[in-house]
Amino acid sequence: MKLTALTFMLAVTVMVCNAQETRPGPQPAPETGEQFKVGIAGFTFVKFDLDKTLETMKALDVHYLCIKDFHLPMASTDAEITAFHEKLKAHEVKGYAVGPIYMKTEAEVDRAFEYAKRVGVKLIVGVPNVELLPYVDKKVKEYDFKFAIHLHGPDIKLFPDAEDVWNHTKDLDPRIGMCLDIGHDTRNGKDPVADLEKYHTRVFDMHIKDVTAPTKLGYSLEVGRGIIDFPAMVRMIRKVGYTGVCSLEHERNQNNPFMGIAESIGYFRGVIETTKE
Repeated sequence: MKLTALTFMLAVTVMVCNAQETRPGPQPAPETGEQFKVGIAGFTFVKFDLDKTLETMKALDVHYLCIKDFHLPMASTDAEITAFHEKLKAHEVKGYAVGPIYMKTEAEVDRAFEYAKRVGVKLIVGVPNVELLPYVDKKVKEYDFKFAIHLHGPDIKLFPDAEDVWNHTKDLDPRIGMCLDIGHDTRNGKDPVADLEKYHTRVFDMHIKDVTAPTKLGYSLEVGRGIIDFPAMVRMIRKVGYTGVCSLEHERNQNNPFMGIAESIGYFRGVIETTKE
């Protein structure tokens, strides 16, 4: 059951009032104490540099970033990677993964794994061609990394939903799984809450967004305004014991996304708080 706007606002008002009465000083983020974390996918800031990205994340009290190569190019030197991490640390942000990275050749798979190693993360969000999966399996064993295939809904034929990724990876190394993009999964006519329950052993990352319809015509919009049942999603995240990051991937108004990012993070955190038992 979706939260109505009135119910949500009343719940958040009570939460804030109680916090003011009982908690002096800064208010902890609602996900504090949860097994999962709230983060942001780097693609959210595709039109903005790293400084603006980190400034926004600091204002939102979000501390986990999936690194895109427009912020840290794959050809970066070791010195540039060190400077990148120092800048993140100054803003209390951790780069927890790299990607999505598209891979059409074995050489591109090699490059992605070496990039992740140099960056110092052990999770790659990737989109390899299907015929490369046996080679990805080999590289996962070699590097001991997790590899999360990003699904894309009905827009492209490659990995449209969670079921498709599961069918392609279930017989591979258990470190190969998916980045469950709940918006794209929904747009391909699937139920992302049910899919998280079915496939949670292979869900290594999550992209959080809302959409208008369970079809290709459905488009992304601020979390809470669309058709995805976020209270049910958060409860399922807890039920399956997901310990990864729920990263907002905001794709609307990319030239000026900041109000939408804040609204989406705020709504998602409100759901986290109001669904606690």
